[in-house]
Amino acid sequence: MDTTIYPQKNQDIRLDLPCSKSLAHRYIIASCLAQEKSTIGNITLNQDIEATIETMRHLGAKITYNDHCLEIEGITSWQYDGCELDCHESGSTLRFLIPLCTLIAEDVCLTGTLRLLARPQDVYEKLFAENNVKFVKEKDKLIVGHGLKGGHYRLDGNISSQFITGLLFVLPLLKEDSYLEIIEPFASRSYVDLTMQVLQQFNVDVAYVDHNHIKIKGNQRYQAGNHLVEADYSQLAFFAALGILNNGLEVGCFDEASKQGDKAVIDILRKMGADIHFAKGYYHFKPSQLQGCQIDLEDCPDLGPMLFALSTMAQGKTHFINTKRLKIKESDRVMAMVQEMRKLGCKVSYDDNSLSVEYQPDLQQDIILKGHNDHRIVMALSIIATLAKGKITISGSQAINKSYPAFFSDLAKTGIEVKHHDN
Repeated sequence: MDTTIYPQKNQDIRLDLPCSKSLAHRYIIASCLAQEKSTIGNITLNQDIEATIETMRHLGAKITYNDHCLEIEGITSWQYDGCELDCHESGSTLRFLIPLCTLIAEDVCLTGTLRLLARPQDVYEKLFAENNVKFVKEKDKLIVGHGLKGGHYRLDGNISSQFITGLLFVLPLLKEDSYLEIIEPFASRSYVDLTMQVLQQFNVDVAYVDHNHIKIKGNQRYQAGNHLVEADYSQLAFFAALGILNNGLEVGCFDEASKQGDKAVIDILRKMGADIHFAKGYYHFKPSQLQGCQIDLEDCPDLGPMLFALSTMAQGKTHFINTKRLKIKESDRVMAMVQEMRKLGCKVSYDDNSLSVEYQPDLQQDIILKGHNDHRIVMALSIIATLAKGKITISGSQAINKSYPAFFSDLAKTGIEVKHHDN
C-alpha cells in the first residue's frame, strides 16, 4: 500500500492513543503463566500482540478477545501442540518466549521473518551452551530444547533488555533461586523495571539486590488478576511531534508516573523547548519553536525515527548519540531515516554510533518516500510530511499494522488529509 499525505494544519483535538505494546506483551505472557483466569483491559490488537497471543495458545493457554479485553485461562500444565511458534516480526515475542520454551519436554521450533531471525541472539546462545540446553539457530528458525535450571546468570546489559525480561519470566517457575547479574553498561533498564513491575502485580517475588543484581525466588506461582494496560508512550511521540510542529494536539490516556522507557520523550521534547501541559491523563502539546540539543538514545532507541524527523524543525543542530542499536531493528533505522530525510532536503550526517540533523524547515514536495517495511519509519515520515510544501507519498505504508493499525485513521481524525493507493 502507498499512502499520500497532504500538508495542512491539523485540528487541536483530543485523541486517545492505543495501549502500550511493551506492557501488553508482558501482561499477556504473565497471565498465561498464571493458573487461573485473568482479564486484561484496554488491549489494542496489532501484528506483534497477535503474534504473542497465538504463540501462547500453541503452548496451552486459552485466550479470547472481545471489545478491547482479553480473557486468559493460564497454562495449568504445558500442552505444547507441536506447531511452529511463528513470531512474525516481533522481537519481544521471540526473545520473551525462548526461555519459556525450555520448560517444554520436547524441542520447540520458533520461526519469524528472516529479518527478525537475523537479529542477535548471542546472549541466549552463550547462556544455553553453558547450561547444556539445546539452542540451534538457523536462517529460518530457532530450535530450543528442555532443561534450563535456576542459578547465577551473567548477561551483557548493552545488547537488549529483552533477554533479561525473557529470563525474568521463566526463572520464578524453576525449582532453584536465581540471581541475574547485569554487566554494565545496563542499557534500557527502564524496560526491565517495567517487567519487574508486571511480575510483582502477578505476585511474583523479584527484586534488585543492588544496581545490577536481581534476585528471583524459585518455585513460585503467578497469581491471576484483572489488569488495565496504559497508553503507549512510544506512539505518543508521533502525535506529540504533530502537535508541537503543526497546530497543537491533546493526547491520552496516560499515567504520568509510568515506568515505560519511552516516557523519556516528554523530557526530551521539553529540553528542546516544547510547550507541554499534563492534566487528568492527557498531554497537551502546543505549537513550539524547538532548539537543537544533544539527545542520548541509549535507553529509548524506538524514539529515534520520530526524533530524527522532528529535529529538522529545531533551530541549530541536533546531535544524537548511542544510535548503534537502531541498526538492528525492523530495518536499519539510521540508514532508512538518513535516506528518506535527504530526499526531503534535510541535512543529515552520521557515523557508527551518532547522527546529526541541521535545521531545515523547507521540505521538498511531490516525492515518494520508502517505508522500509518498518512501522516507525512510516509513522515518522507521515508526521513530518504534514509540513512539506506539497503532497508526499510513502510506499509500503502497511507496515504500520505491526504496532498501530489505526495510525492513519487517527491522523485523519486530526484533520490531515490522507489517501491510500494499492501498489
